[in-house]
Amino acid sequence: MEEKQPKIGIVGSGSWATAVAKMILQNVDSINWHFRNPENISKFKRLQRNPNYLQSVKFDINRINFTNDISELVENSDVIIFACPSAFLKFFLLGLKVPLKNKFAISAIKGLVPDENQIVGTYLSETYQIPLEQILVLSGPCHAEEVALERLSYLTIACQDMKTARQFSNIFQSSFIKAVITDDIYGTEYAAVLKNIMAVASGICHGLGYGDNFQAVLISNAIQEIKRFVDTVHPIIRDIKSSAYLGDLLVTCYSQFSRNRTFGTMIGKGYSVKSTQLEMMQIAEGYYAAKSIKERNEKYKVNMPITDAVYNILYERISPTIEIKLLTELLR
Repeated sequence: MEEKQPKIGIVGSGSWATAVAKMILQNVDSINWHFRNPENISKFKRLQRNPNYLQSVKFDINRINFTNDISELVENSDVIIFACPSAFLKFFLLGLKVPLKNKFAISAIKGLVPDENQIVGTYLSETYQIPLEQILVLSGPCHAEEVALERLSYLTIACQDMKTARQFSNIFQSSFIKAVITDDIYGTEYAAVLKNIMAVASGICHGLGYGDNFQAVLISNAIQEIKRFVDTVHPIIRDIKSSAYLGDLLVTCYSQFSRNRTFGTMIGKGYSVKSTQLEMMQIAEGYYAAKSIKERNEKYKVNMPITDAVYNILYERISPTIEIKLLTELLR
């Protein structure tokens, strides 16, 4: 990456994309921002804020170059930050007419690409020939809502090239954002996917009336399950207690802002998956991740009782009461 200020492009228009834009605009003069719906661009310009998410955050629209053309965004950006739901990534890139391989790509997506069941970094590398040293992962523990409130938050920036990770960490850091760097791009991204499944499980148990005593046992087992999986998929020495893993898990399972916990709570209270999705009007990545990880684990055969329980509830329509009762017999 050159010393001059890179041109940053953001793909996605949800709460996390909005938080990412807020963070970056603390340190760069302008950004390029892709919205799929041109009507939302018009509303954003008129209101000077995202019309649908984090509406308390006001932007200087003179510093934002909006576009609904993905090729235009990529063409005019050195760095592309993907902050859209994992289920929609391929759709967003469908009309791309320019190469991505000469760009830096940052995955701020906490889910697997459907069908391929790949983490975003691997998908971008294999499908768009982006060298791995030009791929970064942006992870937590960090909720968009607290970024909007400028509450002190920590990010994890992962890249196989630590020099690149350090350079990009400066783009995000501010008075309310601190960035930690790591070279564990696989573990960081898989952990970000898995913690959403665990948060759904936590919410289901909360909805069923399980208390804090059980939640402590559940989360203790959840971090062990995450460790088993990431150590099998990418076996390196890593400290699972660090904020990128344990911290991200804790905030997603306990925070009032966690949409995955909220999703699970509604399921636990008896809502169907469809009615929960309609009422929330937001994507809970844990729903898609449960199926993707379940299928991915057919290869690795890792013992994942919490993931299996969430999958059975969401996709096999087994009663949450029955499934969680069975789960309680497996936890230690």
